[in-house]
Amino acid sequence: MTRLLLVEDNEMNRDMLSRRLIRKGYEILLAVDGGEAVDLARSELPDLILMDMSLPVIDGWEATRQLKADERTRLIPIIGLTAHAMAGDREKCLAAGCNDYDTKPVDLARLLDKIQTQLDQLGQASDSR
Repeated sequence: MTRLLLVEDNEMNRDMLSRRLIRKGYEILLAVDGGEAVDLARSELPDLILMDMSLPVIDGWEATRQLKADERTRLIPIIGLTAHAMAGDREKCLAAGCNDYDTKPVDLARLLDKIQTQLDQLGQASDSR
């Protein structure tokens, strides 16, 4: 079963999205801030991370930079999630190390496509080694 780490500080968003992803067959790990996300990613090595960018303790930008700088977690795809749909936010997410970006509120069908694309790319990368 594919394990996703969902990093979201808003309880209602976290609950709604995790239930929807579980119904789609994913195992979900949860973190409520960037520090917890970094620790959980390092200990559990999820298949993919859904990272809210506006987080307490360590924001999603810094948590992503730390995970991409760590040899153990740098290959885990990260999809940045933000309510800030401003010009340049996608580029900012990618510059921080995110593999992709999506806006909130989440469009589940679009997010599922992005998750599958990242998992497929990861599979192709590991197949070529």
